[in-house]
Amino acid sequence: MGILNWLGITGDCEKDPVEITDDNFTHEVRQSKIPVLVDIWSNGCAPCMQLVPTVKRLACKYDGKIKVAQLNVGKGRKTVGKLGVRGTPTILFFKNGNIVERVVGVRGQHYFEEIIETDLLEKVGEKSA
Repeated sequence: MGILNWLGITGDCEKDPVEITDDNFTHEVRQSKIPVLVDIWSNGCAPCMQLVPTVKRLACKYDGKIKVAQLNVGKGRKTVGKLGVRGTPTILFFKNGNIVERVVGVRGQHYFEEIIETDLLEKVGEKSA
């Protein structure tokens, strides 16, 4: 296993995240049967654009185990306000409809995988292979 693989930089598998809005937030996130990672982003945010490939790779890697979603602040102003989001990018990790972790700013894929493995999957015995 090479260093790029270990860092999660493989680029061989990408999947578009679920689009979240004020209208579908409750259904897609709060009522989800599986844990959810929500990438909250805004137009013109360069760090947000840096995270796009990472979010797509996470969506592919954890397909069926967690739901990966994106919420544009312009389409989810009410939801963003209720969640207390003050800046973008913000990544929220939900389990059973509740926030279990919050990350503000850009991080590497491996960082997010650690949170997914320890806070979302490990507690229910679904650690990824």
